[in-house]
Amino acid sequence: MSEIPLLVNEPKGPASRLSIVLAHGAGAAMDSPFMEEIARALSDESLRVVRFEFPYMHQVRETGKRTRPDFPAVLEATWRRVIEQLGDPSRLVIGGKSMGGRIASMVADAAGVKALVCLGYPFHPTGKPKVLRVAHLKDLSTPALFLQGERDTLGNREETGAYTLSKAIRLVFLPDGDHSFKPRKASGHTYEENLARAVEEITAFCAGLE
Repeated sequence: MSEIPLLVNEPKGPASRLSIVLAHGAGAAMDSPFMEEIARALSDESLRVVRFEFPYMHQVRETGKRTRPDFPAVLEATWRRVIEQLGDPSRLVIGGKSMGGRIASMVADAAGVKALVCLGYPFHPTGKPKVLRVAHLKDLSTPALFLQGERDTLGNREETGAYTLSKAIRLVFLPDGDHSFKPRKASGHTYEENLARAVEEITAFCAGLE
């Protein structure tokens, strides 16, 4: 079986011994503006950032035709292949944007990775707040950082307050942020501020793991 193509941002300055591996969300590729900004900013903070694409997104890149995400079993298997390909899971922090982070959270414990970082976790589908995706998060043992916009339509501050989550999860809210951390202009906050806060939180979280 061939190796999965990786996009790597090498750290600038003294490098952390950890690598952070990020998967994309359901509708945007590994080099989307959001993923590029996060990867570039984290590598500026001395983290090696690795990105990859699930099979369906690789197909979209090759054909130009949009298609639905792969079945969960395929998504999970892809994550496991990437972890195996990189080697030494104890030096890997895995996660990603929305769906990419969700699937990472489903393999983290069994894979034995160092930690988990979710950027806008999809706690429920759009418009379906009672269809929760939290069952496996109740017993998660991998240290985890969840960064969530306060008004994320897939799990806002008020909604998530009612969930039963593992004590291994630290949930941080970004002021007035949506699913991609963007606040409203009238809020007095900016996207750049929220992105910087997210990078600061991730960097500190990873530093605390070493």
